[in-house]
Amino acid sequence: TKQSSRPVRTALYESHISEGAKMVDFHGFELPIWYTSIQEEHLATRNSAGLFDVSHMGLFRFRGEGVRTWLSSVSTQEYMKFQPGRCGYTHFLDHEGNIIDDMIFAVVSETEILGVPNASMIEVMADWFTSNLPKDGSVELQDLSPETSIIALQGPDSKSIISKVLSAKNHVGRFRWQQIADNSLGVTGWIQGTGYTGESGYEIFVPNNHAATLWRNLINAGATPVGLGARDTLRLEKGYLLSGVDFCWPELEEGTEFLSRDSWETNVPFGLDLEHDFIGKQRVTSHADTAVSYTH
Repeated sequence: TKQSSRPVRTALYESHISEGAKMVDFHGFELPIWYTSIQEEHLATRNSAGLFDVSHMGLFRFRGEGVRTWLSSVSTQEYMKFQPGRCGYTHFLDHEGNIIDDMIFAVVSETEILGVPNASMIEVMADWFTSNLPKDGSVELQDLSPETSIIALQGPDSKSIISKVLSAKNHVGRFRWQQIADNSLGVTGWIQGTGYTGESGYEIFVPNNHAATLWRNLINAGATPVGLGARDTLRLEKGYLLSGVDFCWPELEEGTEFLSRDSWETNVPFGLDLEHDFIGKQRVTSHADTAVSYTH
């Protein structure tokens, strides 16, 4: 995976330096905390378009004939309800019902799903998924994290900017997924209508050697580079969960039991489907049943 004893520099490190970014060590990655100021970058995202290097996030590919059924069994989301080309959000719980990690996923086909674990959880989730894979080998997990850069373009001007840079063929609707269509930059990979700011926009997954070209062209088309500071205030303003802050798997570190949460306790109104069986469901339903009893 991308983690090591020294901070890892993403493929966009030199691009950040050239933009005058203040760099920090974030979960073992050297990333910009801001370029101009947190406030300016926050407002630029809300009013026009912000550009984020989220290449520190992981990328997993799940493949196999029964991949949707298997992921449903280990996830709070029911993958069978998502048609190919759709994206969603989910939690993964341990057998006691504690959230281990959350993840945005994309259903590529009946036999392939892509998922984005949090930066500090890549190794943890790779191990956890591997330990829970079907014993018959029908589903396989690939970690694509080291070879992939992830760029998020977020804000009301995102559609016009993506149309300028990659052509209108690469506009994709909210929580939808597609391969990147042919474009003048020769950028390959895929694009999905997701993000974690509450704005419309995209997350773009490209080979590392395509990242700097795409980044520069998106800035030239009007996007404002945004650091980790505004990334946090933007998600906080929308009430989106942050791994390690709003929930933490107690198995990772002693003294974090107070951050143990199940999906019901987070009060996030998406990503939880109680109509199917999954690991950790008992704790979630017990809290859901208690809440219902209070309302009657």
